[in-house]
Amino acid sequence: MPNDITEPNIPREVLQAKQRFSIIGNSPALNDAILRAIKVAPIDLSVLVIGESGSGKEFFPQIIHTSGARKHKKYIAVNCGAIPEGTIDSELFGHEKGAFTGAVATRKGYFEEADGGTIFLDEVAELPLTTQARLLRVLETGEFMKVGSSVVQRTNVRIVAATNVDLLQAVRKGKFREDLYYRLSTVLINVPPLHERGEDVLLLTRKFASAFAEKYLTPPITFSDEARRALMLYNWPGNVRQLKNVVEQLALFNAGEEISRRTLLETLPPTEAGGAEGQHVPMADMHSYEQERELLWQTLFALKSEIAQLKEALAPHSETDGRGACALIPQLPPRTDNPSPTPTLEEAEREVVAEALRRNNGDKKRAAEQLDISQRTLYRKIHEYGLSDIL
Repeated sequence: MPNDITEPNIPREVLQAKQRFSIIGNSPALNDAILRAIKVAPIDLSVLVIGESGSGKEFFPQIIHTSGARKHKKYIAVNCGAIPEGTIDSELFGHEKGAFTGAVATRKGYFEEADGGTIFLDEVAELPLTTQARLLRVLETGEFMKVGSSVVQRTNVRIVAATNVDLLQAVRKGKFREDLYYRLSTVLINVPPLHERGEDVLLLTRKFASAFAEKYLTPPITFSDEARRALMLYNWPGNVRQLKNVVEQLALFNAGEEISRRTLLETLPPTEAGGAEGQHVPMADMHSYEQERELLWQTLFALKSEIAQLKEALAPHSETDGRGACALIPQLPPRTDNPSPTPTLEEAEREVVAEALRRNNGDKKRAAEQLDISQRTLYRKIHEYGLSDIL
């Protein structure tokens, strides 16, 4: 499938990098990040790639490596968060025979193996402080020692690091060395999260759906206009990786179908930034479940107040019976049995939700707006109170 790269103002080298690494998207923030990687590639400076998990940070060290003078040398990617603290020094710098239990032979580390090339340190914030000190020495002098050795060795590697952690905050908390942070971040590349990339979401959706159908020989899925709008509105906390997983689930269980908005929302999990409609609401501004119940109570009393005001407004202009009740408003006969008990909170809440749906002819978006709750919450309450017959 083509990369849907049609913008005429995108630099040629950016287009070539996208095609080489199958990067999908035209958002200006993504293009700027790629161009920044290409420009820094020929100059041997340390680079720190920052961005949320799943946003595609791993492409940028590859762009830097293949666009620079080290492209014919080794490129080694290291996930610092996946290596146990007790062995990380050995993995990076090597060890001598007998340096620790299990060290049955001398072993080269990544910095020795990648001499002349590039090392990508992913999740660099996970490095222990002792390893950070060793890394700082390599950055400053190019020198290191194997675990269990007193012999200083030299290496000539370019380091590109990446993290989804706020390193300055980690510095303030004493979890990351300040001097190492400034050494690593000579050049910063900020990879935009998916929810800031606009229509790239739809380009990626088509790409993942097409790739799944081609790989597994299944009928391709398509998306309704409402489903595409929901895709654009969702917050995507897991970024491109999450989008790929969602599209593949839909392609597996709904092969050959047009995905409706309802089907999509049933697949999407709620996020910390709001419901499946993806409003970017900070956690501090979100309604808790108890707050939402309180809002529903307030809505119920507001409706009762509106009815009372309506009766009061009509009374001077209408005939009244002997009790002063407005003759235009039907009056119930006096009760002779025991009155019903006060409705429970759940019963009142159900009636408020039902009334909002009736007043809006089943339009859930408008009903949710009137109730001042998220659409995700409204879906939950519709299911909880069995109100689907109103839709």
